Amino acid sequence: MRKRNKNGETSELRIIPLGGLNEIGKNLTVLEYGDDIMIIDCGMSFPEDEMYGVDIVIPDFSYLQRNTDKIRGIVITHGHEDHIGAIPYLLRQFNVPIYGTRLTLGLIENKLKEHQLTAELINIKAGDRFSLGVFGIETIKTTHSIADAVCFAIDTPLGKIFHTGDFKVDYTPVDGVPIDMSRIAQLGQDGVLLMMADSTNAVRPGFTASESVVGMTLENIFRGAENRIIIATFSSNVHRVQRIVDNAVMFRRKVAISGRSMVNVMNLAIELGYLSVPEGVLVDINAIKNIPDDELVIITTGSQGEPMSALARIASSEHRAVQIKRGDIVILSSTPVPGNEKMVSNVVNKLFEKGAEVIYSDIADIHVSGHACQEELKLIHSLVKPKFFMPVHGEYRHLKQHAHIAESLGMNGNDIFILKNGNILSLRKEMLDVPVEPEKVIPQKVKTKEKNAPDGKAAKTAKAPRQKTRTRRMEVTTAAIAEETVPANPVMVDGLGVGDVGNIVLRDRKLLSESGLVILVAVFDMNSKQLVSGPDIVSRGFIYLRENDELIEKTRDIAEAVLLDCCRSTKSDWYNWKTRVRDAVRSYIFEKTKRSPVILPIFMEV
Repeated sequence: MRKRNKNGETSELRIIPLGGLNEIGKNLTVLEYGDDIMIIDCGMSFPEDEMYGVDIVIPDFSYLQRNTDKIRGIVITHGHEDHIGAIPYLLRQFNVPIYGTRLTLGLIENKLKEHQLTAELINIKAGDRFSLGVFGIETIKTTHSIADAVCFAIDTPLGKIFHTGDFKVDYTPVDGVPIDMSRIAQLGQDGVLLMMADSTNAVRPGFTASESVVGMTLENIFRGAENRIIIATFSSNVHRVQRIVDNAVMFRRKVAISGRSMVNVMNLAIELGYLSVPEGVLVDINAIKNIPDDELVIITTGSQGEPMSALARIASSEHRAVQIKRGDIVILSSTPVPGNEKMVSNVVNKLFEKGAEVIYSDIADIHVSGHACQEELKLIHSLVKPKFFMPVHGEYRHLKQHAHIAESLGMNGNDIFILKNGNILSLRKEMLDVPVEPEKVIPQKVKTKEKNAPDGKAAKTAKAPRQKTRTRRMEVTTAAIAEETVPANPVMVDGLGVGDVGNIVLRDRKLLSESGLVILVAVFDMNSKQLVSGPDIVSRGFIYLRENDELIEKTRDIAEAVLLDCCRSTKSDWYNWKTRVRDAVRSYIFEKTKRSPVILPIFMEV
């Protein structure tokens, strides 16, 4: 039950993460006060290994569905997929305005075109102020591995909230505009009720290197290269692409682009002015045969080893325009996202086998993170000095380490809240008895003479009166994790299906992938209760039928015996018949093979 003040209005501010905690990706945070809701980011994540056949994973929007009338808008920190990837799926259910910077909105617009959707996109820039219901939002410039990233200072009826977004402290960014530390420091001076901060690199000591380090490494590689250069990087890392283009121009090389997302993002960045490419530098990927190898650079997608990416197809000799030549220099300008290490390793090995010289993060500084390490996090905490702190954007180990960092700087552990997706951080104004420090009393030594004491005996010193602890009734803001939770289970997208793949379907897919499928087909005359045909057995992914005649024949005999017995029974319950034949066949197959394939009986009636 939410508390209400004397005017009947709620005095509770609720912070509800629907994604982004205990995981990397799927970021979505809800701020709710009274009849107003604002949303920060709306991202997707990639499926885990056991999510067979699933394309992407998005947040659970069911809480927002129950509160549609309250939603005032979505604010986006930057244009990475883990912050904008679920927007098309959200817009299928809600018609809400989206606020973002120019590049961020450009990437969102491209995504909406693919899904044949439209939305109200409102352009904002660093330094802007606007309102969403009771929330007043200020955008502040920050630095990340994508251009146009911002963080938010949000005024609420209970106090100011600071959300860092994804950030690092880069004093020499490629675009020349560093993070606005002066404004962040001013926020700390004014007072911040709650800070939510990026925890991705909280386990890494020191500082995150500047993007300029990658520029110098690339320049050295270009200077010594005598063959073709192929560079794989994230399409959204416009700053990295700019560095590559600058080096290509410096060393008089043409630039070709491979990969649909790379082409789309580069065209958008050039159109919006975030990427500067001199005329005549870009060439069509299908025309590279006419360009000498020492005068060509190919920028491609696939730095994470994705099976269908351009680099993976190049490594497998399946790309229509690019074939690896002995002596090619291939640069993977990224580090593998956790879980992608094997795919990246496979691509690297294939490239080496074809005679390419492969340069990746283990052997050269050709990638820097876009997230703050420990010393940068300490700097932000020291400047902002929030009353309460909630680490976000990271697995549990990242959130926990970030909490330790805050405590090491003197923050009370009771004011730090590690949430899970679906938890609610409740902030309230309450009247409490607050201890008040008593006025300091300087004890005075008062010499008294004991009764009947002889002259010269030491005098006693009177003790100062003991001060009693006093309290004062005051209105203070408190924070606690509520007992109530909201639905926040991952929603799986499989093709055009959204949320129709659940645990039962994944369990069946797991069984199919491990032990295969056995289908039993039988035809019955239900009037005479006779088995007319079958049972016939079809196997997929279990055994090769031609080499296992004895096993198949025995399985058929067991299934036939069960079905004949079913026909003699008085009940014509096909569900029961299927269960009996399934159990009998499963037991026999496991006894003979120690495997448990999916058994699928199919009965037909004539």
